[in-house]
Amino acid sequence: MQRGQASCGRVAARCASPDSVGARDHGWCCVGQQPGHVGWGRAAYGGGSPLAAPAALVPFGTSGLGGQGRWQPTGRLVDGVPAVYETTLVPPGGTQPAGIAWMDTTLLSARLYSGSSSPGGGPYRYTAPIEPAQAVSLVAAFNGGFKMADAHGGYYTEGRVIDPLVSGAASLIILADGSVRVGAWDTDVRMAPDVVAVRQNLVPLIAGGRPTALAASADWQAWGNTCGASSCAASVPGIEHQWRSGVGVTADGALVYAVGSGLDPLQLADLLVRAGVVRGMQLDINPSWPVFASYDPAAPSGLASPSNGHKLLASTKQGPWTFFEPWWARDFITMSAR
Repeated sequence: MQRGQASCGRVAARCASPDSVGARDHGWCCVGQQPGHVGWGRAAYGGGSPLAAPAALVPFGTSGLGGQGRWQPTGRLVDGVPAVYETTLVPPGGTQPAGIAWMDTTLLSARLYSGSSSPGGGPYRYTAPIEPAQAVSLVAAFNGGFKMADAHGGYYTEGRVIDPLVSGAASLIILADGSVRVGAWDTDVRMAPDVVAVRQNLVPLIAGGRPTALAASADWQAWGNTCGASSCAASVPGIEHQWRSGVGVTADGALVYAVGSGLDPLQLADLLVRAGVVRGMQLDINPSWPVFASYDPAAPSGLASPSNGHKLLASTKQGPWTFFEPWWARDFITMSAR
């Protein structure tokens, strides 16, 4: 059976299950359960042939030591195919390698998990810890953005506007089929009937395949209040080169995430652009918050868990366990097998 060609009886049964909203979110339901979509099964929701694996990245400068730019598959396979690849690159002018993850959005479906700290205003159906019903298909997860008081943008999820959406704000949106878009609100992305989640954070970092003027400016404070290199103690002054994370989309629709210590905004943008990002945004910063983890259970249908998780960058303070902790109060995004 080809991917996306499940029988309608199987699909209808999935839609009638106790997790029917989750099934619909992941593009499994028949047209009768999901008005406005044509056809049935995953193929009707933008699923298709897997994207071509990412090409090796050219390191910045003259050093290509340590396998920089060489992609390695990670995480559980989806239909026998790697859906996530990762590599490292030292940014221009930097000394420490940053981690970069590439995700195939034809194989993966996104979901926004909300927290009590960001955005607040719960309770939410999808919040930490990740439950077994979702862990069975989880492939990767990564951090969201700032607390909403600092994000200068809005937040929409589970049919509710938690904070008003801001025109021009950098926005990650998730559609009902689990696909992801990134761009400026009301320009590149906007509200539509199939939008199920919007996470805004500051303004675009990358537009048209290039760092924005603000990303390239000397005004690094515009990209958030920073801590010291390893602590947010009140006595430690903020520094320009800080832990930063960001995400963006490529021209063919792949989702790319980057994280690293000692990054200024332009270096973060340069890393994402080198990986093919055409529209991108900064996510959370400072030592305690950025994290990307992939999961590879021994069995194809096994549960993702901290024990089979893998950090993109070994030096991040958080890790594969973070999203399974009931106390985790920040929002995050999961990427699961379609």
